[in-house]
Amino acid sequence: MILTVNKRNQGVTLVELMVAMAVLGILLAIGVPSFNQFTVNSRLTSYANSMLSNMSQARSEAIKRNNRVALCKSADGLVCNNGGDWDQGWIAFSDFDNNATLGGGDLLLFTMPVLANGYTFSGNANVANYVSFDTQGMARLTTGGAQAGTFTICPPAPAVGGNGRQIVLNFSGRARIATITTCP
Repeated sequence: MILTVNKRNQGVTLVELMVAMAVLGILLAIGVPSFNQFTVNSRLTSYANSMLSNMSQARSEAIKRNNRVALCKSADGLVCNNGGDWDQGWIAFSDFDNNATLGGGDLLLFTMPVLANGYTFSGNANVANYVSFDTQGMARLTTGGAQAGTFTICPPAPAVGGNGRQIVLNFSGRARIATITTCP
């Protein structure tokens, strides 16, 4: 008796492969832009939350330590920069001499590194270079005047949907985050 085995091809046909590739292409065409927007929004939210958290921490430290605490732009984490924008990173320190620059007697509290390439983070006139909190947690200029202002964070161009974030600091030292649709 001879036993015969019925052999059947176990592969896929060219038509099946083309259909699978078409479905994959459609899913990628829909999913990749959504994922890019998700990534941009996540970074914007993360940067805005970092600044908001750092300002809250600096304000708390000023009250706790009973002396001024300032945040300033810093590319190296050691020296305050009056040039450039906040996207170069920033530092917070106890500002014993009330000049909004990290000096010999000041105590460095924390640093924030440079933002991802292409993201812009700038402050308007009163918060262009520093934010300073007095012993009562009020935002104050080095001259003693009330400090308030707005920071704007924008994604790399071309901005997907044009969305950005603003951090609005009021005279009492409190800040809030707002979503904006007017990034350049």
